[in-house]
Amino acid sequence: MVKENLEEVERRISEACRRAGRSRGEVTLVAVSKTKPVSMIEEAYGTGIRDFGENKVQELCEKHEVLESDIRWHMIGHLQRNKVRQVVDKTVLIHSVDSVRLAAQIDEEAAKKGITADILLEVNVAEEESKYGFRLEETEQALREIAAFSHVHIRGLMTIAPFVDNSEENRPIFKKLYQFYVDMRGKNIDNVTMSMLSMGMTGDYEVAIEEGATLVRVGTGIFGTRYKIGENEG
Repeated sequence: MVKENLEEVERRISEACRRAGRSRGEVTLVAVSKTKPVSMIEEAYGTGIRDFGENKVQELCEKHEVLESDIRWHMIGHLQRNKVRQVVDKTVLIHSVDSVRLAAQIDEEAAKKGITADILLEVNVAEEESKYGFRLEETEQALREIAAFSHVHIRGLMTIAPFVDNSEENRPIFKKLYQFYVDMRGKNIDNVTMSMLSMGMTGDYEVAIEEGATLVRVGTGIFGTRYKIGENEG
């Protein structure tokens, strides 16, 4: 089932790239494997997928221990400051940096391990009360504060759009974040690359790609209905 689902997701990503006049190579598929057993991740791995997303620290650490070493783990869920040290050296990218205090903790733990952590700032574009993230008008100030840290590198932005029946409803949100992303890239802030835009999940990743996403987080579309309901489902 995983192989067939991945083929369908791949077809849709390629089609969305074609419609947007983009190269398929511009978009990274992050397979959201939270709550999924190792066997299903291995099946996806067998098709060539190397980027996997988890939203709980314990689960990411457990899977990191037992799965292949060339997997690129993405932390996509809300990260508590007291758990940063457990994942800072196990992830290629932390998508969900939602406060300057969290970024400071990541900087501190990365310094202890002698590494630089790549991060995205989570922006709550829709201003949903139930979601974490910076409000859009707060984000530039946060970018500039965090950019001063020596052991984190801001690679771009992330958002979790509202859960909607019609993915078109989220197009304005993706469009708004893309415009801000372009604006920030144009300001050439030191230690801010602005090369990654993580937006779009199972229900709306095609629209997100059309609006400029460089990473899409797809869980249900690959692995089927999840075992537990969670906010960053993918």
